[in-house]
Amino acid sequence: MAPTAEPDLARLLQQTGNGDEASFTELYRSTSARVFGLVRRIVVDPAISEEVTQEVFLQVWNKAGEFSPHLGSPMAWLMTLAHRRAVDRIRSEQAHRDRLNRWSETETGTPFDEVTESVMARDESLAVRAAFSALTDKQRQAIEMAYYRGLTYAQVAEALEAPLGTVKARIRDGLGRLRSALDPDSSLAS
Repeated sequence: MAPTAEPDLARLLQQTGNGDEASFTELYRSTSARVFGLVRRIVVDPAISEEVTQEVFLQVWNKAGEFSPHLGSPMAWLMTLAHRRAVDRIRSEQAHRDRLNRWSETETGTPFDEVTESVMARDESLAVRAAFSALTDKQRQAIEMAYYRGLTYAQVAEALEAPLGTVKARIRDGLGRLRSALDPDSSLAS
């Protein structure tokens, strides 16, 4: 399978800075998986990672004109924005937990139950690991490449030397199995 040509990200950023929506769309399609992958590794929570990734691309839309190719590559600039935004979100979440803890001590006289929170987090982690073990090796490999390494489906297909449709099916079926394993009620609603 012949590798697809990488788009000229510097050109897309420049055109995005000029308000070109088509360039922004192409920039998003070319880079969003990698940006999401980085954010996901830092933030961990998938829903918050999606929000942070959306915030990164909103920032790109507003600040693309400030990008200078003389200071670094477009991908480095995007990843720097993503890293900063993800770290800011973690700090914000920690500050929120600290405020809750202070409020809890003030209002109830007892500190926020960190033990319960850590047990719940550990249980969630164990549930995710157990759900992952229920996947086939091919599903697990495709999902890890797409969601933890930030590769596009096409890049996963190329790396696995498998047809794109097959990779999409593996990921779709694997995510369905994960959803069912983590939330048995979700299979009833489908």
